[in-house]
Amino acid sequence: MTSAQIDTPHGPARAELHCAAEGRAALLLGHGAGGGIGAPDLVAATRGATAAGVHVALVEQPYRVAGRRAPAPAAQLDTAWLAVAAHLSTLWFADLPLLFGGRSSGARVACRTADAGDAVGVVCLAFPVHPPGKPEKTRQPELDAVRVPTLVVQGESDPFGQPAPAHHRDIVSLPGDHSLKRDPATLSRSVEEWLHRILRPLD
Repeated sequence: MTSAQIDTPHGPARAELHCAAEGRAALLLGHGAGGGIGAPDLVAATRGATAAGVHVALVEQPYRVAGRRAPAPAAQLDTAWLAVAAHLSTLWFADLPLLFGGRSSGARVACRTADAGDAVGVVCLAFPVHPPGKPEKTRQPELDAVRVPTLVVQGESDPFGQPAPAHHRDIVSLPGDHSLKRDPATLSRSVEEWLHRILRPLD
């Protein structure tokens, strides 16, 4: 494991790099709004990705590196994320296919930036379809805008809602809520199997 600090237009971000033996692709994973990169579902997804031969960068947004808990505005999150992706793809993951992902708020960032960042796939953990109790404030369009293969792992009782299916979107429902911490083994296996399937044509 290696840690790197990366300058962005909104202050330094940090990436914790977990290298796979094979290195067939690289997956950038972002944290939730008030949490960090040690969240159980991010740890489980990292385990699954490296088992599939995919390098993982767990990305800490500048506001977290600066010690703030309140998230930055969406536009700042997206700009910082794309700066980190550009840096990593140049210095660490040259010539490798990039995948974007994250949990909750980090999943939204991954969806919004997938096109601009040339991601070949997106991994969403606990995508917050709407604020709890407010289904009219839907974020489903962010998910629908993603044009590449997408994996969504969602808790069956997630108060942030359930994503709608689509032809290029795989949805895995796990027991539990928004934390996705009840079944890390199945989460790891789901990420590993999905990555094998979508990367096989690119190998």
